[in-house]
Amino acid sequence: MLFQPHHDGSALYVDNLHPHLEETVPVRLRIPVEFGSVEKVWLRSVRDAEPHYDAADRLESAADAADSWYEAHLTIVNPVQKYRWFVQANGRTYWVNAQGVFTHDVPDAADFRLVAGSGAPEWAPSAVMYQIFVDRFARSAQADTHPTPEWAIACSWDETPVIGRGPETPYQFYGGDLDGIREKLDHLVSVGATLVYLTPMFAARSNHRYDAAAFAEVDPLLGGDDALVRLAEAIHERGLKVIGDLTTNHSGDMHEWFRASYKNPEAPESEMYYFGEGNEDYVAWLGVPSLPKFNWHSEHLRRRFVLDDDSMVARWLKPPFNLDGWRIDVGNMTGRHGYDDLNHEIAKLIRDRVTELNPDAVLLSESTSDAGPDFQGDTWHGAMTYTNFTRPAWQWLSRGEWPEPTQEQIEDAAGVNTSSLLSVSGIPVPAVQTWPDYYGVPQKGPDRIEAEQFLETHLSFIAAFPWSVRVCNMNAIDTHDTARAALAVIPGGQEVAAALQFCLPGIPLIFAGDEFGLEGFNGEASRTPMPWEDPSRILRDLRGVYRALAETRRRHPVLADGGIRWLHAEGDALIFVRESRDESVLVVATRAAVDEGLELPCAALTHGEIPREPLLTIGEGAATIVSEQSGVVRWKSSGPGVSLFSLPGVVAAK
Repeated sequence: MLFQPHHDGSALYVDNLHPHLEETVPVRLRIPVEFGSVEKVWLRSVRDAEPHYDAADRLESAADAADSWYEAHLTIVNPVQKYRWFVQANGRTYWVNAQGVFTHDVPDAADFRLVAGSGAPEWAPSAVMYQIFVDRFARSAQADTHPTPEWAIACSWDETPVIGRGPETPYQFYGGDLDGIREKLDHLVSVGATLVYLTPMFAARSNHRYDAAAFAEVDPLLGGDDALVRLAEAIHERGLKVIGDLTTNHSGDMHEWFRASYKNPEAPESEMYYFGEGNEDYVAWLGVPSLPKFNWHSEHLRRRFVLDDDSMVARWLKPPFNLDGWRIDVGNMTGRHGYDDLNHEIAKLIRDRVTELNPDAVLLSESTSDAGPDFQGDTWHGAMTYTNFTRPAWQWLSRGEWPEPTQEQIEDAAGVNTSSLLSVSGIPVPAVQTWPDYYGVPQKGPDRIEAEQFLETHLSFIAAFPWSVRVCNMNAIDTHDTARAALAVIPGGQEVAAALQFCLPGIPLIFAGDEFGLEGFNGEASRTPMPWEDPSRILRDLRGVYRALAETRRRHPVLADGGIRWLHAEGDALIFVRESRDESVLVVATRAAVDEGLELPCAALTHGEIPREPLLTIGEGAATIVSEQSGVVRWKSSGPGVSLFSLPGVVAAK
């Protein structure tokens, strides 16, 4: 890992991150002197699916420079231009792609990518996102005037969700509303949030509202359209941004479009869904009858959802609402059904429409598995995904042992039928469990892995993203669809995970309640009402941690848009450096005590000495420098923690 050729696609190595088609862009490869004798370097690009080689020139640098720099010129032949480096050195050949350095030829799947055209809004990579599950965040006085809807199970704000799993989970109703959020905006500012992400606001028949009954109005239970206008104005007055949540894959079965076409083949809305004969049978998302799936072959659907002046995509981005973009629900399944695969086409259609309406709006999309192939820079700006960061972070920080629930725990679970067992992925589990659901994988929580495996997993999944998308991916430690990280990781592990999400490329996401250390074994159980008036429900007060991380990221922009080099990944420790021409930040993360066994040659940094005083420490076990002599810096840590050190910027050769 140390002293190897490096390129990551960031501005330090690529002169123009948003070129035009047919433009030629200078790109650079950095090779440490310690790597050995370099004979020749080529840039290999893929032009119309055919490999092409351009020789790279060595740039002039100081005689005592720690690195040699090689530059070649990349012509943007295709909208997503793939490239990698081919190096002859030390009597052998090497391939350098987004996954690492190899001594054998590798597939194009992990090539670097440079995307033609405009990218995400300039503000997006530096955002700190705060996710609000609207029903559970805050109730205004106005909320008390709303009757409990007939579909709902009324719940008291001071109790956690009593039904963690089962058919009644979507109906537990706490009554949070938009004016309640507006009254708590100072809290969001205090933890460093700059971007508010609201789960769906449309009228529906569930607490999550992903089963929209109409896209043209805000649910009256949330305060209606006027409440959204008030909230958006208050958010913008504080200098923050706000995005909504849109279901492009399905509607609810009570949606006006579905009701008009169900059992009515003559209705023009019939083409908007996958109906069988007589329009009685239909395709539903994952077989859930209340979520009929859209058929994006329909021109009628494309107009009413995307293209019309009052379409669902357009309406809420315009005055008086002025949302700053969308998070797209189930983006990975949108336009896909059997032989149909319209995903890229529909994503591009939505991207073009959003850009037309507001070039400064952001478009993020959910993709729960291997997201890279769907995020090539010409559709969604970034991914809400779990594979490249969240899951390996849970595994590296995993508690590792997950006991079965006791009979007493089962009997104490209010509202749960203790005589029955429920099933997840075909494996019977008790209705109450003491381990976190690991993203649907049929096992008891995340297996514990070493730092080497964390990095291998991370690089395997992140490599397929262009850099411009990578810096807009959402780095989450949990969301409303997952168990809480606090339950999954070792004591002190949440602080380590939070620091990593703020220091790695991508947009850090705070799910409301993370700052209070809330727990939950699955998505529904993690949607705990915020403990505003009940301090006893605050398991750990981490507001200061998130505030410090957000402020450090604001003061040091390299943590948002700088390149990244991994320097160490072994056992209990991870070390990487974020770099730009202006500044660099070294990040040392540990999950356990390391007694002076953590060391790094100073030459690997090419920044000179590391300052003794860290820029920031997170966690009681954060690493401290023991010694710096003979060109080697040594750290020790007393447990889980993260230390950040400020370093000079990188001087690239000319």
